[in-house]
Amino acid sequence: MKVPLHVAKEQEVKAAGFKPTPETEIKEKFLAKLDDVRSSMRSIMVMLETCTKCGNCAQQCHSYLGTNDYNNFPAARAELMRRVYKRYFTTAGKLLGRFYGAEEFDSELISKWMTYFYQCNECRRCAQFCPFGIDTAEVTIAARHIMSELGIMPKFMAGIAVNMEKSGNNMGIPKPAIVDCAEFMEDEMRDETGLDIKIPIDKPNSDVLYVPSSADFFTNVDTMIGAAKMFHHLGVNWTISSKILEAANFGLLFNMNVMREHNQRLKEAAREVGASLVVQGECGHGWRAARMYTEGASGPVPFKIMHVLEYAAENLSKLPLRKLPLRVTLHDPCNYARAGGVIEQPRQIIRACVEEFVEMTPNREENFCCGGGSGILMDEMMEIRMQLGKKKAEQVKALGSLDYFAVPCSICKAQLPHVMKHYGMGSLSMGGVMDLVGKAMVFDK
Repeated sequence: MKVPLHVAKEQEVKAAGFKPTPETEIKEKFLAKLDDVRSSMRSIMVMLETCTKCGNCAQQCHSYLGTNDYNNFPAARAELMRRVYKRYFTTAGKLLGRFYGAEEFDSELISKWMTYFYQCNECRRCAQFCPFGIDTAEVTIAARHIMSELGIMPKFMAGIAVNMEKSGNNMGIPKPAIVDCAEFMEDEMRDETGLDIKIPIDKPNSDVLYVPSSADFFTNVDTMIGAAKMFHHLGVNWTISSKILEAANFGLLFNMNVMREHNQRLKEAAREVGASLVVQGECGHGWRAARMYTEGASGPVPFKIMHVLEYAAENLSKLPLRKLPLRVTLHDPCNYARAGGVIEQPRQIIRACVEEFVEMTPNREENFCCGGGSGILMDEMMEIRMQLGKKKAEQVKALGSLDYFAVPCSICKAQLPHVMKHYGMGSLSMGGVMDLVGKAMVFDK
């Protein structure tokens, strides 16, 4: 079979805790896993059976609009699963085969699945415009799960699974490095404010467990600093955990069992520090996984879960904010606007922090994806990523001159600088919403 460049090699698959499937057994195991999905995720089958291929989703999909590839048309992508489902699990498909739109399993099918289900950003915009509410992202999630159970996954995803198991974060940062990074940020805040603002690590008897993205300790430090300043001013008894320095949960993006393991790690970390409130940092899909699946897929939780932007908006009147002389727009991460209920809060915060806030068109639930969502951050897919980011670049360019692009999601923060540079806007300053909070806060020295 033709293997896409981003697929993990056998040793990488094994290192991630998965067992590669011999080629002679792939068909049997593939159909068994599809049957598992068929019986355990009936909503997927309802979607496959309901779609009339009306085409309404085509012009709403940034993936299709960016690549002009028919298989990136959401209904056509779902057809890759629908055809094999019809062939092996419907009477008409078994009897009539291709005359009923059914298709035999072969090695090329797996190659197509790996290619096109990893060109879907799982942004759920198609569901927003589908007259039947069909959510192709759910089909994509199921397809990726099936492939990973066969030992077929991107090397990027495999590497993250290894890092999470070893270190509790996607970047593989060990605790001594976490401590060093925290001390560096504390020094930065002390030089700026004259205050001893701490980033506590593994502090017992804490009321709040803050779960940042690991990128906030290297590439997005101003996001972490903004959160630390907020907690300090509010007098919050808080901590981060070295066991789960990761808001992102890549299991949602390729394997549901890995997602549950991440959620269990979150529950254990909260128990160890005694937190009654878990505050999730700026990560889109991580927020969806925490909000919807920590309890739903991983059992009861004895604590409340909030997003950091919800928390900041709730305490906005208590924060000493000045308006920064900036013209700012906001990118709505897909898993906030279409899956997580974090829509108005970032707008409230930005308006409190800057002199001018301008909206993209479209925005909120109808906003376009950054093109890197669902973990499509592989260097091997850079050309595709730029195509998937085309609509977002057009949205930003239409606004004219900007001073700052607020991007409250770690994957979006990793993707959009490349997109802006590719489309001629490389000088645009970008960062999180909590970055603005940190910069706008005024402390008495």
